[in-house]
Amino acid sequence: MNCRDLSEIHSPVGDLFSTPEDWHSFRLTDQQVASFRDRGFLAGVRVLNDAQIEVLVESLGRLVDPGHPGHGLFYEYHSNESHDPAAVLFHALGAWRIEVPFHDILWNPAFLVPASQLVGGPVRFWHDQLFCKPAHHGGGVAWHQDYSYWTRTEPVAHVTCWMALDDSTVENGCLYYVPGSHKWNLLPITGLTGNMDEIRTVLTDEQREAFRPVPVELKRGECVFHHAMTVHGSYENRSSRQRRATLINAFRDGVRSSRDDAPLAGVPPVPSGQPMGGRFFPLLGGAPGV
Repeated sequence: MNCRDLSEIHSPVGDLFSTPEDWHSFRLTDQQVASFRDRGFLAGVRVLNDAQIEVLVESLGRLVDPGHPGHGLFYEYHSNESHDPAAVLFHALGAWRIEVPFHDILWNPAFLVPASQLVGGPVRFWHDQLFCKPAHHGGGVAWHQDYSYWTRTEPVAHVTCWMALDDSTVENGCLYYVPGSHKWNLLPITGLTGNMDEIRTVLTDEQREAFRPVPVELKRGECVFHHAMTVHGSYENRSSRQRRATLINAFRDGVRSSRDDAPLAGVPPVPSGQPMGGRFFPLLGGAPGV
């Protein structure tokens, strides 16, 4: 059984994220934008309602099954493949190609309007991610800057929207951010697993002094936006509740390729110096007046 590759479609397929007439209702305030510029992240923005969350969670339940007919369309897929859906430790890229809800969420105005304000122009899609941390399990992600893994594109005009599908708390492994670290230099990669504090070995004395992570707890349906250079990470889930999230990574239209190799597994290269675009990096749109 084959699954249609939804990357061929650059508009919503369903009506889960219907576009309202008043896009201005989703705009961030000037104070919120200023906070993002100062701290490198902005938390507590509601982007999903309860009905949308239920549809996304149902879809995620299908995607964690390695027998899903669209499994081969993932760019990356990592799972402990537990037979208990609530016990699956899961991380994958490429859900937008496989399931309609994760395809259509790219055009959710509650994400798209703030994202375009934060990058300063129309938004183009980079890639998505899914994360599942089961109860009483690991799943920690060591401190890092996203752009360390995205240097195949330039300039740095990227933003991530991390959306909570469950309440995200200190106990179940919420994200932590280092305020102001988006103004640091690009740090050497020290790995996403293993020693949580390995990053400290590559910090300057001034950076070590400023390395004061703060937890960002979210209610289900809320998100945190963060800059691609902001240092962040998360600890293990030590609670009795799972922690699921979906992410959209995006950049301002006009960002160019900086390498000639494939930007994602199975995706044709974009020649160095050329603007990112085409089938796998669709233009999503932007906020009115941006």
